[in-house]
Amino acid sequence: MVAAAGTYDAAAAVAEQAGRARTASWDLALATRARKDDALRAMADALVAAQDAVLTANADDVAAAEEAGTEPSVVDRLRLDASRLAAMAEGLRDVADLPDPVGEVVRGSTLANGLELRQVRVPLGVVAVVYEARPNVTADAAGICLKSGNAVLLRGSSSAARTNAAVVDVLRAAVAGAGLPADVVQLVDSRSRDSVGALMRARGLVDVLVPRGGAGLIRSVVEGSTVPVIETGVGNCHVYVDASADLDQALAVVMNAKTQRTSVCNAAESLLVHADVAETFVPRVVEALQGAGVTVHGDPVFAAYDGVVPATDDDHAREYLSLDLSAAVVPDLEAAVAHVRRFSSGHSEAILTRDQGAARRFVAAVDSAVVLVNASTRFTDGAELGFGAEIGISTQKLHARGPMGLPEMTSTKYVVTGDGHVR
Repeated sequence: MVAAAGTYDAAAAVAEQAGRARTASWDLALATRARKDDALRAMADALVAAQDAVLTANADDVAAAEEAGTEPSVVDRLRLDASRLAAMAEGLRDVADLPDPVGEVVRGSTLANGLELRQVRVPLGVVAVVYEARPNVTADAAGICLKSGNAVLLRGSSSAARTNAAVVDVLRAAVAGAGLPADVVQLVDSRSRDSVGALMRARGLVDVLVPRGGAGLIRSVVEGSTVPVIETGVGNCHVYVDASADLDQALAVVMNAKTQRTSVCNAAESLLVHADVAETFVPRVVEALQGAGVTVHGDPVFAAYDGVVPATDDDHAREYLSLDLSAAVVPDLEAAVAHVRRFSSGHSEAILTRDQGAARRFVAAVDSAVVLVNASTRFTDGAELGFGAEIGISTQKLHARGPMGLPEMTSTKYVVTGDGHVR
């Protein structure tokens, strides 16, 4: 929307889009699963068919980001290719294959007075998603919100503006072609930060706001929003190698967790090694990490090796999103837990051990959204855990925690059925 003298009026534009989203959400809430699934598969097919147009738009965004000196990890999150676009389409198909959460009976009973009570899942209504760089979120969020009966307002970053516009145009046309309102998927203008502020203040127009991005974005939304927020968190993810770990297996897991893809929130950022295996494991893991281009920021034990940078507390607390890793040797499991409690962002932590008692203690003592035993932190992902695409990883403790799939994008209501009952 344009105000006087050609000025972009973010509040008015967001209010107008949210109003259209609200109207569309009413129709979507009544749609059958078959109709929603048809729309999701049409969206997937349309993305593949529009590959050339989407990748051309993305190439322009990537070129602009590189010219502006954007960090390589951010450019990697921004970049699409044929395989990543195909994965976006496959994510939509996966969501179509999942059970529909809307209408699911969470619990139910017949009360002593004969009233029938059911708690059922219902859509949240209008969901706004504010996110940075990653255009795959555009398709993932649109698909999850549509399947769970919600209209979605997508506010991506200006760095991905061309890509997001191309993707949303494709998705809206496919949704309309499948007989649902195109306004269940809308892109909010990213020219001005004012549009984020407008979404944050759109209480009564937007039901839930989900920020997905760096610590600064998440903090500003959580602290400044009057709209209810489902907080997604940064990922300072730890891998702890216990005294009883299979060290060959541990090395493979550490390398996967750190290097398989560095620019994502479930990549390992911190390594802890039990003192009993440090003499054997530390030189092996340092050599392997450095061979893969990783800079290790280590405590005095690690820093004794060539090329390891002495670590500060800030290093241990960082989410690097790059080929960097903090590392420390701990005297026992309790010290590992204390280190995690001090520095973790509450996202994902892994223990590598053959001692089931140690595994149980770690799982019970570590308070993060996902705790893994003998597995890479890279499995903290909706698709990997069988949820289909995800809208983010929640690190809060209310309503949704961990990978947010379809059930997490619903609320509930109670249906009480009587036969002329009066109180």
